[in-house]
Amino acid sequence: MKSNKPNNWLLVLAVLALAATPLLLVRNAEFGGADDRAKAAITEIQPQYQPWFQPLFEPPSGEISSLLFASQAALGAGLLGYVIGLYKGRSESNSQSHSQISPQTHSQNPPK
Repeated sequence: MKSNKPNNWLLVLAVLALAATPLLLVRNAEFGGADDRAKAAITEIQPQYQPWFQPLFEPPSGEISSLLFASQAALGAGLLGYVIGLYKGRSESNSQSHSQISPQTHSQNPPK
Protein backbone atom coordinates (compact mmCIF):
# COMPACT_ATOMS: atom_id res chain seq x y z
CA MET A 1 0.00 0.00 0.00
CA LYS A 2 1.34 3.41 -0.94
CA SER A 3 2.01 5.97 1.80
CA ASN A 4 0.03 9.24 1.78
CA LYS A 5 2.54 11.15 3.93
CA PRO A 6 4.18 13.08 1.05
CA ASN A 7 0.73 14.05 -0.29
CA ASN A 8 -0.40 15.22 3.14
CA TRP A 9 2.70 17.39 3.57
CA LEU A 10 2.15 18.91 0.13
CA LEU A 11 -1.43 19.78 1.11
CA VAL A 12 -0.24 21.39 4.35
CA LEU A 13 2.34 23.45 2.45
CA ALA A 14 -0.28 24.49 -0.11
CA VAL A 15 -2.65 25.68 2.63
CA LEU A 16 0.13 27.64 4.35
CA ALA A 17 1.11 29.22 1.02
CA LEU A 18 -2.50 30.24 0.35
CA ALA A 19 -2.78 31.79 3.81
CA ALA A 20 0.54 33.66 3.61
CA THR A 21 0.37 34.91 0.02
CA PRO A 22 -2.07 37.82 0.63
CA LEU A 23 -0.07 38.94 3.66
CA LEU A 24 3.17 39.00 1.66
CA LEU A 25 1.87 40.44 -1.61
CA VAL A 26 -0.43 43.19 -0.32
CA ARG A 27 1.69 45.48 1.85
CA ASN A 28 0.11 47.94 4.31
CA ALA A 29 -3.40 46.66 3.63
CA GLU A 30 -6.18 46.71 6.17
CA PHE A 31 -7.71 43.27 6.55
CA GLY A 32 -10.99 44.20 8.20
CA GLY A 33 -13.78 41.92 9.22
CA ALA A 34 -17.27 41.54 7.83
CA ASP A 35 -18.76 43.40 10.80
CA ASP A 36 -16.89 46.60 9.93
CA ARG A 37 -17.91 46.39 6.28
CA ALA A 38 -21.55 45.77 7.18
CA LYS A 39 -21.53 48.73 9.56
CA ALA A 40 -20.04 50.97 6.85
CA ALA A 41 -22.59 49.78 4.27
CA ILE A 42 -25.53 50.38 6.63
CA THR A 43 -24.24 53.83 7.53
CA GLU A 44 -23.85 54.66 3.84
CA ILE A 45 -27.39 53.51 2.99
CA GLN A 46 -29.11 55.01 6.02
CA PRO A 47 -26.93 57.43 8.03
CA GLN A 48 -29.50 57.95 10.82
CA TYR A 49 -29.72 54.23 11.66
CA GLN A 50 -29.18 53.35 15.32
CA PRO A 51 -28.39 49.76 16.39
CA TRP A 52 -31.02 48.01 18.47
CA PHE A 53 -28.53 46.49 20.90
CA GLN A 54 -25.14 47.36 22.32
CA PRO A 55 -22.44 44.69 22.75
CA LEU A 56 -22.18 43.11 26.19
CA PHE A 57 -18.37 43.11 26.00
CA GLU A 58 -16.17 45.29 23.82
CA PRO A 59 -12.56 44.06 23.57
CA PRO A 60 -10.04 46.84 24.28
CA SER A 61 -8.13 46.28 21.02
CA GLY A 62 -8.32 44.53 17.66
CA GLU A 63 -5.60 42.09 18.70
CA ILE A 64 -7.63 40.86 21.67
CA SER A 65 -10.70 40.61 19.46
CA SER A 66 -8.72 38.48 16.99
CA LEU A 67 -7.39 36.34 19.84
CA LEU A 68 -10.90 35.70 21.13
CA PHE A 69 -12.16 34.86 17.66
CA ALA A 70 -9.25 32.46 17.02
CA SER A 71 -9.75 30.83 20.43
CA GLN A 72 -13.44 30.34 19.69
CA ALA A 73 -12.62 28.80 16.30
CA ALA A 74 -9.99 26.49 17.84
CA LEU A 75 -12.37 25.38 20.59
CA GLY A 76 -15.11 24.66 18.06
CA ALA A 77 -12.72 22.74 15.78
CA GLY A 78 -11.42 20.73 18.73
CA LEU A 79 -14.92 19.87 19.89
CA LEU A 80 -15.99 18.91 16.38
CA GLY A 81 -12.87 16.75 15.93
CA TYR A 82 -13.52 15.04 19.28
CA VAL A 83 -17.13 14.22 18.36
CA ILE A 84 -16.14 12.88 14.93
CA GLY A 85 -13.37 10.78 16.49
CA LEU A 86 -15.73 9.48 19.16
CA TYR A 87 -18.31 8.32 16.62
CA LYS A 88 -15.61 6.87 14.35
CA GLY A 89 -14.15 4.92 17.29
CA ARG A 90 -17.56 3.63 18.31
CA SER A 91 -18.29 2.58 14.73
CA GLU A 92 -14.98 0.71 14.43
CA SER A 93 -15.47 -0.90 17.84
CA ASN A 94 -18.96 -2.11 16.89
CA SER A 95 -17.80 -3.48 13.55
CA GLN A 96 -14.91 -5.35 15.23
CA SER A 97 -17.16 -6.82 17.91
CA HIS A 98 -19.69 -7.99 15.29
CA SER A 99 -16.97 -9.66 13.21
CA GLN A 100 -15.61 -11.53 16.27
CA ILE A 101 -18.95 -13.18 17.12
CA SER A 102 -18.89 -16.79 16.00
CA PRO A 103 -21.66 -18.04 13.71
CA GLN A 104 -22.50 -20.82 16.22
CA THR A 105 -24.00 -18.62 18.90
CA HIS A 106 -26.92 -20.96 19.44
CA SER A 107 -26.64 -24.30 21.21
CA GLN A 108 -26.14 -27.46 19.19
CA ASN A 109 -29.48 -28.91 20.30
CA PRO A 110 -32.47 -27.02 18.90
CA PRO A 111 -35.36 -26.42 21.30
CA LYS A 112 -38.14 -29.01 21.32
